[in-house]
Amino acid sequence: MGTDSESSSGGWSRARGLVLKTLVLIGGTVLLKRLTKSTTRWDHAKIVARSLSGEKLSREQASRDPDHYFNIGMLTCPAAEMVDGSKVLYLEQAFWRTPQKPFRQRFYMVKPCPKDLKCDVEVSTYAIRDAEEYKNFCDRPKDQRPLPEEVIGDIAEHLATIHLKRCERGKRCLYEGSTPPGGFPNSWNGATYCTSELAILKNNEIHTWDRGYDDDGNQVWGVKEGPYEFKPAPASSNNTMLSPLNFPPLQTMDKRIEGSFVLQE
Repeated sequence: MGTDSESSSGGWSRARGLVLKTLVLIGGTVLLKRLTKSTTRWDHAKIVARSLSGEKLSREQASRDPDHYFNIGMLTCPAAEMVDGSKVLYLEQAFWRTPQKPFRQRFYMVKPCPKDLKCDVEVSTYAIRDAEEYKNFCDRPKDQRPLPEEVIGDIAEHLATIHLKRCERGKRCLYEGSTPPGGFPNSWNGATYCTSELAILKNNEIHTWDRGYDDDGNQVWGVKEGPYEFKPAPASSNNTMLSPLNFPPLQTMDKRIEGSFVLQE
């Protein structure tokens, strides 16, 4: 009897082990499929739109290099969705000390790149038909904002388009890209064309670099030292002590604005 019992016990153990191995194998296969499931073109567009959204500040960069960078706040939020699924975001930028008075207002349209281009996401910038009506759009209750159909109707002049690609493994960024060679027409401060670069980092940090050039290729506006670095604003950003960085001399402010952050004015 002892031998039969031991044989039965051993057989059950082997069977149980086989079942467990099978379950592990099946589970591993399912997990592998989930992990290796290809990200669709629209998935990339959604990731970029989500990363662009929110409040971001250039405060740390302005602290490191106040001679070339302002402490600027960038606030972006969803505004509408086009029939084809493209996301429309509202963007405004303002000096940290005057967030209710944006000096730049734009619409972003985010969608997958056309299949004939070697990129993943297309981010286009548009002027707003009546920008005054959109001031502080993101801070308003939804029932006090223009309706999505009104937003779509207020999309005005196309200003620029950036083509983003997924970053290679090991880099800090998720996506990076620029305007096509030759940029887009621009007449600000003697420019004839402008270029723009955009990088989206893994921590939702955004780097933007806008520059204008004349017919001879001389840079006539935009920061020369490198891109603006916008980091997600901490929850306590509104309670931060006032800093001299936020109060540049008024007589130099306008001049410095001309040399930075004026893409397609």
